[in-house]
Amino acid sequence: MPFDLVIELENEPGAIARVASAISDAGVNLAAATCMGTADRVELHVLVPHAEAAKHALALSQLSVSREREVVVVDVEDRPGVLADLTRKVAKAGIDLDLLYVATRNRLVFGSPDLAGLKAALGRQD
Repeated sequence: MPFDLVIELENEPGAIARVASAISDAGVNLAAATCMGTADRVELHVLVPHAEAAKHALALSQLSVSREREVVVVDVEDRPGVLADLTRKVAKAGIDLDLLYVATRNRLVFGSPDLAGLKAALGRQD
């Protein structure tokens, strides 16, 4: 079950490298990451297969997860219109999205307050 973890960081050189190192040194695969914020602070979203192992590794490095949640990951073909097709399905089901980013190996990561509805809209059983 994939999880999106959010780590809030001071925006300084090496901050993201500390997070990536802590997770990878623990043997946890970092399947995606996206970062957004301001000149002072950023939110780093990371996609991991198991939240507990990643959270433990981060805690050992004096880093903490501010939010976590299960997300839906969909394998996609790399071609024009894929995102439009999927988001139209979600919209037709009346589901609000509040998270979307690209993961490794041509996958899209979706988050919604209505996880069950999102899974149903995207035809996911997991």
